[in-house]
Amino acid sequence: MAKTATFAVLHFTVAFSVGYALTGDIVIGGALALIEPALNTVAFHYHEKAWNLFSKKGDSAEGAAIPGVA
Repeated sequence: MAKTATFAVLHFTVAFSVGYALTGDIVIGGALALIEPALNTVAFHYHEKAWNLFSKKGDSAEGAAIPGVA
């Protein structure tokens, strides 16, 4: 979870910077910094869980993380 939290802080910073740079508006930059990374962080957390699940299943499939993929 610590990896996810540090990723979130970094992502918030990048999202605000891009939003502010594109619009010049602190409110829009702030909204982007809160909404997009928050959703992306949740998606990242579940991506990690799914990745670990498929990796464990792939261990029994002769080293392939996803069946049929070398």
